[in-house]
Amino acid sequence: MTYDQGLLFAISITTVVFFVWGRWRHDVVALGALLTCVFAGLVPAEGAFSGVGHPAVITVACVLILSAGLQSTGAVDALVQRIMPKTEGIFLSLTSLVGLGAILSAFMNNVGAMALLMPIAVQVAKKHGLPAGKVLMPLAFGTILGGMMTLIGTPPNMIVSGFRADIGSGGFAMFSFLPVGGAVAGAGVLFLLLIGWRLVPMREEAGVAGFETGNYLTEARVSEKGKAVGKNLREIEEDLGDVDAQVVGLVRNELRITAPNPTRVVKADDILIIEADPDALSAALTTLDLTLEEEVPLTVAEDGEDETPADNAATVDGSKSIDQEEAKETTDKQVDIQEFVVMPATALIGRTASSINLRSQYGINLLAISRQGQRSIKRLRLAPIHAGDVLLMQGNPSSLAGFASTFGCVPLAKRSINLPDKRQAILASGIMMLAIATAALGLAPAAISFATGVLAFMLLRIVPARKAYESVDWSIVVLLGALIPVAGAMATTGAADLLARTLLDYVAQGHPVLALAMILVLTMTLSDFMNNAATAAVMCPLAISLAMELQVNPDSFLMAVAIGASCAFLTPIGHQNNTLILGPGGFRFGDYWRLGLPMEILVVVVSLPVLLWVWPL
Repeated sequence: MTYDQGLLFAISITTVVFFVWGRWRHDVVALGALLTCVFAGLVPAEGAFSGVGHPAVITVACVLILSAGLQSTGAVDALVQRIMPKTEGIFLSLTSLVGLGAILSAFMNNVGAMALLMPIAVQVAKKHGLPAGKVLMPLAFGTILGGMMTLIGTPPNMIVSGFRADIGSGGFAMFSFLPVGGAVAGAGVLFLLLIGWRLVPMREEAGVAGFETGNYLTEARVSEKGKAVGKNLREIEEDLGDVDAQVVGLVRNELRITAPNPTRVVKADDILIIEADPDALSAALTTLDLTLEEEVPLTVAEDGEDETPADNAATVDGSKSIDQEEAKETTDKQVDIQEFVVMPATALIGRTASSINLRSQYGINLLAISRQGQRSIKRLRLAPIHAGDVLLMQGNPSSLAGFASTFGCVPLAKRSINLPDKRQAILASGIMMLAIATAALGLAPAAISFATGVLAFMLLRIVPARKAYESVDWSIVVLLGALIPVAGAMATTGAADLLARTLLDYVAQGHPVLALAMILVLTMTLSDFMNNAATAAVMCPLAISLAMELQVNPDSFLMAVAIGASCAFLTPIGHQNNTLILGPGGFRFGDYWRLGLPMEILVVVVSLPVLLWVWPL
């Protein structure tokens, strides 16, 4: 082992450890790995950022923009309304929903497909008296499986195709992934429909109205003449016990008291930190005449400061003006309360309602947060927001829609963000199909085909230029752009060849089928704990080197990487779709393996023989 090889191994192992640890974002870790390689002389400075222009990176960005256009025009909504059954049983509803999710994920970003169908999944669960998680987890896994079927379905496929082009074999075609990916997706979806959904842990009793998002932690102020004044916390707990709510903290003079003494007497203007499920929240407030701390109508002053409507203003003769009465009545009619789930990797994560000036800038109140039973939140306005959190927000519909669009939050109630436009929906669908056909027929490379589609979307204002840039997950672009040169260094230094020979000699022992299975399982394992795109970028050089050492078809090994990188079912952090359902499904970290482990075993059992048949060694 040379010095350069040893140093590159050390950097790669450290990078994977940081990916798994999750303390810093994946793009930050990847950029750190790239710059470390540059300073160490492993990657030439002039080629450090060559990965940003890699066809795989361009294709990923373009697909995200095209997916946003299909959603914003209502094209996919129209498809959902036509396909989803209205009055059938749970099996047919699940079949339609999961099947549609898998098909959509083959032609659009699978996170986008999941975000689109998630509110429908909640409605399906409610209609059939099931916990939301019983529908959400099969849908999440189905959309992950569907992404394996085409080149554009998921970033790992495009990364694998890019590595194939780098070794001189040309990139994979649009439907090269379909035989293996389709077989795995078909078997996986069938398993989800027949058996899998029954393995999802019960986080709510069947028949309960609504769905489990985990209990809310909310702040409620004690009014001067409220029933809670003068009572101690033990008495209040007894009152709240009838509605399945409890007090977990108290704020007095801006000082939060965690687990306060039960004998402490409550005073006017105290703020009670109440834990309750969504259905019990209203009853808890009514029982003690409490008012949600942030639940006040808002107007926004010109200087950006929060103001309450001037409903107490009077005319010269002391009576309220008619205009003020009418204005207040109109404002009240426009106020909605809606739940939103926080998407992974958005600008909202780590920030607080106070830091983004939620009330003054957006005219929205944060009423409560649901976070998988955790009680570490200090004050709502100062609580850092996490991926998978469910936020209870109050504001007028346009403000709520604008906030959700800006910060990538998914509404769990009736969707109000996308305004359907039939003409634009037809145009968007036509352009998308033309781009897919162009790439599938080999008339132009995938990056060129989809970049042309993006240009058409922008010229026709299907996606305005500003929205186009907002639609791109730039963390993925940075991640791929940074790791591609690092992966190239694995080849130029001979590190990938050395690792391949070691695995070949001591693990696979020269047996090609055993080596193929090893690559598949190793890729799946890594993908469960780190970003799937990062996993593909790390494993592709190893897979190619291993195939070269065995003198077998590298396509088999690259396809194994593509399958393994997409099949992250054991943890909520392995794929964004898994993270997305964490809050709405009321899941815990350890809930995923109960369905995820059988899924991953099924993937190995199905994919290995199909790989050997379609892409023989």
